[in-house]
Amino acid sequence: MVSSEERMRILKMIQDGVISAEDGIRLLDSIEQSVKREKDGQPVEESGRVAKFFRVRVTDTNTGKARVNVRLPVSVLSAGMKMGARFSTEIQGLDPSDLMQFIREGTIGKIVDVFDEKDGEHVEVFLE
Repeated sequence: MVSSEERMRILKMIQDGVISAEDGIRLLDSIEQSVKREKDGQPVEESGRVAKFFRVRVTDTNTGKARVNVRLPVSVLSAGMKMGARFSTEIQGLDPSDLMQFIREGTIGKIVDVFDEKDGEHVEVFLE
């Protein structure tokens, strides 16, 4: 079952115009399917922790202020990657299969740390 927190986060994204209602339905369906699959065997780190959230933080290197700080449940990640690929060609720099492998292995922490001198951005990707 999808947690009420995840539902509210998706509804807020729809309300704010970040995603369409159709994309929201797909995310909710994806979460429900992921929850069913995870009941059989969730990725667990050696410490026993499970990656529950995917965070992307983009910081302006000139001002030090965060431009983007997004935290999504891991359960919506595969659907999110597919939707995000339609909007940004730069997402191709992060291979979805590598990301899913990190999740299966139970990796927790920073998995990408890139400085983009051209755009003045520091991009960090975490599994939390």
